[in-house]
Amino acid sequence: MSNSLNTISTILTDEKSTDKKDLYLNPNIIGLKESPTLRINQHCKELAAQGRHVYKLGLGQSPFPVPEPVVNALRLYAPQKDYLPVQGLPELRKAVAEFHRKKDGVDIMPGNVIIGPGSKELLFLLQMVFDGEVITPSPSWVSYVPQAKIIGNTIHVLHTTSSAQWRLKPEQLDEFCRKNNSNGNKKYLLILNYPGNPDGITYGRESIMELAETARRNNIFILSDEIYGQLHHAGNHVSIAKYYPEGTIISSGLSKWCGAGGWRLGTFSFPPNLRWLLEAMAAVASETYTSVSAPIQYAAVQAFLCGAEIENYLWHVRKILSLLGNEFAAIIKQGNIVVNDPTGGFYLFIDLTPLKKKLNNRGILNSTLLCDRLLEETGIAILPGVDFNRPPDELSARLSYVDFDGAKALAASYTIPLHEKLPENFLAQYCGNVIEAAIKIVEWANRPD
Repeated sequence: MSNSLNTISTILTDEKSTDKKDLYLNPNIIGLKESPTLRINQHCKELAAQGRHVYKLGLGQSPFPVPEPVVNALRLYAPQKDYLPVQGLPELRKAVAEFHRKKDGVDIMPGNVIIGPGSKELLFLLQMVFDGEVITPSPSWVSYVPQAKIIGNTIHVLHTTSSAQWRLKPEQLDEFCRKNNSNGNKKYLLILNYPGNPDGITYGRESIMELAETARRNNIFILSDEIYGQLHHAGNHVSIAKYYPEGTIISSGLSKWCGAGGWRLGTFSFPPNLRWLLEAMAAVASETYTSVSAPIQYAAVQAFLCGAEIENYLWHVRKILSLLGNEFAAIIKQGNIVVNDPTGGFYLFIDLTPLKKKLNNRGILNSTLLCDRLLEETGIAILPGVDFNRPPDELSARLSYVDFDGAKALAASYTIPLHEKLPENFLAQYCGNVIEAAIKIVEWANRPD
């Protein structure tokens, strides 16, 4: 699918099923499977239990430990047992608001922050209460489209290209609106994720300003998924909320930049004029999860205050991820595989189209077969591009370069001043499994027919 303006627009429903049990299921979830990232993680554990050596590049989980001040806070507040307000602990909402003011230059009020059990749950609630259609660029995170399917929303997938670094272009969004909303009556929510999962790429300031103006002109609300914002490799993430404050909701949390995925804490920050959306989400939350774990919320205050020790932690994490991601990309490129150098997070989105003839001759005709065969023949676990809303026959895939001991790598980095480069043998010593996987991918993909 070479046309970057190609759009898939669909109301996500399934054909009628003949399976008797499906008569008792909500039709929106018939055929729904476990999230690919969680499924591949479990499969890797099963293979390892069988004695296979597995290169676990499937699940996007931070390899780094939770910063010690945050862990200590959790220990301190473990006795907290009372239900907290649905919207979240007031002290935490204040810390989140200050976090975005300090980091992003966005004037967020504590009363316009909501805390949830992971940003995924908050996104689901937002899609549920928003009475409109959803737009997401492709490739995009695995859960955006399935959530729309569960709820019964209309979702529009705008395909981007590798040559555009998998970024949504303002003119692409404009053209979509001209074709689909010429009378201006439709309501849209654009989900924008950067630095991106699955591509590891961010937007520059000019691109963000242009997208902000395009969204404003077309009256599009934005859910800006900035969960990887603090893992921008150069440490200069720019929030689109700075340029489109009245229409942007910022999503963040502890899972990526704070290494606390299993703690399940996410945050949404709203502008004052969208508080009605927050209130609707809080009402639904009160009838579903009630509130987020009290000890976790108290501990999260320490994380979002982002003191000197956590800032130092973040700079060392960025330093390691930047070095490793760029080295992985350099190796991959040597094998005639298309990939962009990462600028944030810990992902690469690879395209093996230049090797299509060679791979087709080996019976590898789509991204699912590509990843199945790679795992079977090399033990390397990555996820097919189709899981990230790419065309099924495109030979693309996402990999997460996190299969290393983050605690050891971080401890070693702490011994080296931040202004100095990591030594040449650092990756071989602390991230050897990841580098070995990169070399194996190239060898496997270029194997003779």
